[in-house]
Amino acid sequence: MNRSVLGWLLVALQALLLLGLILLPWRTPTVVSLIVGAIMVVAGLLAGIAATLRLGSALTATPVPLTSATLRTTGIYQLIRHPIYSALLLVIAGLVIAAGSWWSCLWGLGIGCFFYGKSRWEDAMLRSVYDQQWLDWASTTDAFIPRLRRRLR
Repeated sequence: MNRSVLGWLLVALQALLLLGLILLPWRTPTVVSLIVGAIMVVAGLLAGIAATLRLGSALTATPVPLTSATLRTTGIYQLIRHPIYSALLLVIAGLVIAAGSWWSCLWGLGIGCFFYGKSRWEDAMLRSVYDQQWLDWASTTDAFIPRLRRRLR
């Protein structure tokens, strides 16, 4: 299967997983769970917008990198390699907290595993395109959460 087709299949699966999370049974949320969940959703959306804007012309709907694009390693991409995935995971965590059911927690963990696998595949493609530049960047930049210990030195 070629990478472009697989990329679109992953996008479709991602949409189904997110829809599934929204459609799962919710418990009656508390005010606190709604507030915390809403803050996380808004923070995730803002981070996703920042990451999307930083990608600019390199933005694609699928994880397959554009051959004409340059590797983005500045801005939010200086802190994490997959900020759009991180943003989506923050939105998902906010929805899970607001929903509060065990089903949503399990589904959210499953989505996290999906994004982990998708990020590994994307990293392999980026490495094949950008080689040493990607290796240098990846050696100092984690996939989803910034390395605060190194940033504080």
